[in-house]
Amino acid sequence: MVDWQLTIDSNDPGVLVKFWAPALGYEVQPPPEGFDTWNDYYASIGVPEHELDANGDGSDRIHDPTGGGPPIWFQIVPERKTLKNRFHFDLFPTRRDRSLPVEERRRLVEATVEELLTAGASVIRRFPDDFSDAVREDSDGAAAVEGYFVLMADPEGNEFCVA
Repeated sequence: MVDWQLTIDSNDPGVLVKFWAPALGYEVQPPPEGFDTWNDYYASIGVPEHELDANGDGSDRIHDPTGGGPPIWFQIVPERKTLKNRFHFDLFPTRRDRSLPVEERRRLVEATVEELLTAGASVIRRFPDDFSDAVREDSDGAAAVEGYFVLMADPEGNEFCVA
């Protein structure tokens, strides 16, 4: 097994740290031992002052407090996002539990969507547009959601789904 982190390009890492940490149940990663802030750490390894976070303390990393998920680093880049993401987050407030009644699954998805809207996300589209088209019966006769999800964008326009 290899140790890894997810690195996401960002124009303002602090904004994405504040958005994604609560969205994923993560916490802000503290700076390395011996440093009060990430800016202090980055300055110590030679990052030029003009590249440091002028709007905050340089916090640009989040981690899963349970240790179950990968660490995430929001790497500052000068260019803005211009095309569709090559990969994205899928958030599952339903925990993919197909035994939940259809309307409960929709309620969980929409409650999460509302929280994310409050945090600065935007809705791009709901799929399918008419939720009733998404209801079908499984082979055991139980109702299930067939593909209902909400495509959203974080504060920098990076797409993700809530299902």
